[in-house]
Amino acid sequence: MDSGAPAGQAGADARRGPAETGSGPGRPKALSPSRAGDFMQCPLLYRFRVIDRLPEKPSAAATRGTVVHAVLERLFDAPAAERTTERARGLVPGEWERLLSSRPELAELFHGEDGAHDPEQLAKWLGEAERLVERWFTLEDPTRLEPAERELYVETALESGPLLRGFIDRVDVAPTGDVRIVDYKTGKAPAPQFRDGALFQMTFYALVLWKLKGRVPRRLQLVYLGSGDVLTYDPVEDELRAVERKLRALWDAIVLATETGEWRPRPTKLCGWCDHRAVCPEFGGTPPPYPLPIVAQRDGRVAPQGTAQGRMDAV
Repeated sequence: MDSGAPAGQAGADARRGPAETGSGPGRPKALSPSRAGDFMQCPLLYRFRVIDRLPEKPSAAATRGTVVHAVLERLFDAPAAERTTERARGLVPGEWERLLSSRPELAELFHGEDGAHDPEQLAKWLGEAERLVERWFTLEDPTRLEPAERELYVETALESGPLLRGFIDRVDVAPTGDVRIVDYKTGKAPAPQFRDGALFQMTFYALVLWKLKGRVPRRLQLVYLGSGDVLTYDPVEDELRAVERKLRALWDAIVLATETGEWRPRPTKLCGWCDHRAVCPEFGGTPPPYPLPIVAQRDGRVAPQGTAQGRMDAV
């Protein structure tokens, strides 16, 4: 699942999955595809989201993705013959109201400059969500699908490694036992040279299912509702072993950064969409005091008792 924003899946995981640190600032306890992606994109962003748990403003794109995913999940509650375009479009307003009841602050997304509710703005946004739902019917036929799982929460611990967790939009199982993992994307399909991030997310899920079920998923399928593209990939065992090695190395780097307090920013074009530029050294800001004790130094030595909180300098 994605939010349609360049940052990828962060908003989706925040609304669906258990927190990866518990409540309030704390040490990382688990790894999801989005948080792994955060660390690879920018270690300091990972710190802000996982350790400091700094608030982020909701976006119309991420919220629309939440509603669309809910519609595509709920549609399968109906008998196959009733899974029509009209029924799916009709679910959109109700799913928006359901989400709004649990997160009233989202109403602010549709306020005008005077702070008053703007019904035209909301109507336009709902229409965009309905069009995304309608496009799905040109890519897949829900009357011919009977998912084995929808919004499946998966979790497994790597030996001497992190706890891996996440939500899979849909799991299909063929009569032969072959498994297909399906993920809906409300944005547009990336250019071929930028598909590594989406593929990493899917191979992450494939690895977890392989660990849980003992069988490598036959196919990974990404459905891009924004552009009307369907991308598929058939993983093999050696690739998933490589993903496991990458996740172990990534977790080791996260543990080291947690113990040393050194979370270096990594500026990219994606910085333009970051909510935390005001506290980022790359933009002249100062991160909040590090909330965890420093227990090691970068060279591996144990830090003396009473060591001051870590400080992030611009690189």
